[in-house]
Amino acid sequence: MTVRLTVAQAVVRFLSAQYSERDGVQRRLISGCFGIFGHGNVAGIGQALLQSELDDPHELPYILGRNEQAMVHSAVAYARASDRLQTYAVTTSIGPGATNMVTGAALATISRLPVLLLPSDTFADRSAAPLLQELENPQAGDVNVNDTFRPVSRYFDRITRPEQAPAALLAAMRVLTDPAEAGAVTLCLPQDVQAQAYDWPEELFERRVWRVARPVPEPEPLDEAVELIRSAERPMIVAGGGVVYSGATDALARLCEQTGIPVGQTQAGKGSMVSAHPQCAGAVGSTGTTAANALARDADVVIGIGTRYSDFTTASRTAFQHDGVRFVNVNVARVDAVKHAGLDLVADARVTLEALAQRLAGHEVTAGYAEEVARRRSEWDATVDAAYHPAQAEARISQSAVLGAVNETIDARDVVVCAAGSMPGDLHKLWRVRDPHGYHVEYGYSCMGYEVAGGIGVKLASPDRDVVVMVGDGSYLMMATELVTAVQEGLKLIVVLVQNHGYASIGALSESLGSQRFGTQYRYRSDSGRLDGEHLPVDLAANAASLGAEVVGVATATELAEAMRAAKADERTTVIQIETDPYAGAPDSESWWDVPVAETSTLDSTREARTTYDKQKTNQRAYLRPSPTASDK
Repeated sequence: MTVRLTVAQAVVRFLSAQYSERDGVQRRLISGCFGIFGHGNVAGIGQALLQSELDDPHELPYILGRNEQAMVHSAVAYARASDRLQTYAVTTSIGPGATNMVTGAALATISRLPVLLLPSDTFADRSAAPLLQELENPQAGDVNVNDTFRPVSRYFDRITRPEQAPAALLAAMRVLTDPAEAGAVTLCLPQDVQAQAYDWPEELFERRVWRVARPVPEPEPLDEAVELIRSAERPMIVAGGGVVYSGATDALARLCEQTGIPVGQTQAGKGSMVSAHPQCAGAVGSTGTTAANALARDADVVIGIGTRYSDFTTASRTAFQHDGVRFVNVNVARVDAVKHAGLDLVADARVTLEALAQRLAGHEVTAGYAEEVARRRSEWDATVDAAYHPAQAEARISQSAVLGAVNETIDARDVVVCAAGSMPGDLHKLWRVRDPHGYHVEYGYSCMGYEVAGGIGVKLASPDRDVVVMVGDGSYLMMATELVTAVQEGLKLIVVLVQNHGYASIGALSESLGSQRFGTQYRYRSDSGRLDGEHLPVDLAANAASLGAEVVGVATATELAEAMRAAKADERTTVIQIETDPYAGAPDSESWWDVPVAETSTLDSTREARTTYDKQKTNQRAYLRPSPTASDK
């Protein structure tokens, strides 16, 4: 039997019948579709979504966004908050609507998060070429702007005939539900093909369940890992996002309680262990705690679980300084499991942690090492307390004190969302997490503008939690328009908007690199011709109010806490603006990040910074020493 539908109608009907399953629990794989319509998709996917909504508004709910990149961010945030078991589709018109999604696609793929992109495309039959917004490539007739999605997608296809759709759709679902392959999936839909009718086999639209597997570790490398861990004097776990996505947080806690092995957390892995846990040393790397970084420096066996070892995690390969350091890497993706010449366990994090706990029964770290972990944790806790509650009154509140006021006001299950600027680093080292899903900082791509859009995705996935978006003025100005989408959908967000008149993060980095905060502050151009005049009179509170949010201005930590409590009691989206001191930094991580400094310069500040840079470069390690295996003995 067949059913006659347009290609767009078939795509919508197919997507509404897809489910993921893990541990026996089934969920809608594609929970809905974000979209902005233009001439490329209004009569195709747009018509199909309208028809679907009129038949059943719950079949594939449509959400109107305000910015194409932001819609992808919302879908990605939803996927992350759903542990990669659900996501949204995103449809746009041809041309700028489509290419606006490329940044979001890169973020999804870099952070290993599934999202389905449905950009419109040029006419497949080329009957009206060149089209409005079509790139005419003199060297290739089959290349257009959508080909920019190829390098940032985990799967890319262009459906130029109806017959191609079933295979492309099935391939897309395969990638979206594979933890090792997750990322952006792009299916380009030529606008004439979208509207083309075809007789489809009814089987294509039957309920289809995609099982998300938990691959088990192979016995031999598991045995070798256990032997290596047992032989370690100073073992340490680096927990990445894979621990959270696989639901392995309880298994991690049990292993660490049993063995006493401490845990350092990546940005995506913060929440893999609650901050109050005795074995949690906190953030590790360039934006880490002094506790985790001290333990990392002397660790002789590093057990990476669900991490891709970014430069921030390894402090640009200076974090682990033990001469004989070895790595054991647990990851579903072999590309990450083999990093640093590690002993690779290509397997699910939860299954592997449970297996390690069983094999390591009776094994514990030495009493001296356990005492060191406890001492370093206690010292860092005191540092955080001091940052949250400065002993002396501040002329203008520090960002650390802002984080403290928010952290201590919200509930344990509430979610903090951030992505770019100086706040992600401060959150990483200072924020006290009380719930595995209470921390959502997107730092794989660290994309300015993600915050409000990401908050929408998190709220869609976690309607019973308050979502607190922490955003600086620079990132807010990139993509504040999604406040309108939050108001439209009745999705309550609490946005803490930190006004520091520029780019605080890059300003501080610029100063440390000898570039004197050049080009990082929002100022008038002075008579000298430079941007060094008075601060611009930008009223972000008025902007937020114009977008439909409730707005509150505060100046102190006490006022901020009061505003947070009021916002939590309200059902509307609230923006709380507070002005901070951009020169008041957070506690030092005693770590490094490799950002090259000009090798020659007429500026004394740059020459001094280069001297420091050259010294730090000497600490970088290659991490090429292979871990011993049974065959070596």
